[in-house]
Amino acid sequence: MASSSSPPTQASQSSTTLSPPGTNAATPSQPNPKRSPLPLSASQESQVRELYFKRVRMKCADEVRDFASCCTAHTFTATFSCRSSQKAMNACMLQHATQAEHDAAREEWFNTIEERKGQREEKERKRAEDEKFWKEWWRKERKTEELKALETGRQVKPKDRKE
Repeated sequence: MASSSSPPTQASQSSTTLSPPGTNAATPSQPNPKRSPLPLSASQESQVRELYFKRVRMKCADEVRDFASCCTAHTFTATFSCRSSQKAMNACMLQHATQAEHDAAREEWFNTIEERKGQREEKERKRAEDEKFWKEWWRKERKTEELKALETGRQVKPKDRKE
C-alpha cells in the first residue's frame, strides 16, 4: 500500500501538465481554416489583394476624394499644399488596412467563386457564338465570290478549309 500513496515521479508529472487535454503539444497549431481553406495560386492571391485594396479604398473614399480635389487645384505645390489631406488619407488607409480586412476580402473572394465561374462560362459561350457567326459570315463571302466568278467565267482557287 505504501507504493500506491507515494508521490508521482517527474516523468508522470510532465506528461500530465504540459499539454491541455485533447491536444498534442508536439504538433504546431493548425492555421485557421476560415482564413485559408485552400492554398491559392499567385494569380488568385493577387485577386484577393486587389479586392482587399478596393475594400480599404472604399472605406477611405472621402479622404481620397479630398486629397484628389486638393491635388487638382494645386499642380507643382501639391506636395506642400495638400500635406494635411494626404496625411489624413494615409492615416485612414493604415487604420483600415488590417488583417481582419484582408480576411474579409479573402472570404468575399471565396464567396464569389460561383459568380466568377458563371461569368467565365457566359464569356466562353459568347465567344463560341461569335466564332460560329464569323465562320458563317466568311463562308457567305466566299460563296458570293464563287458565284460572281461563275457568272464571269473565271476560276476560283479552292482554299484549304477545316470544316
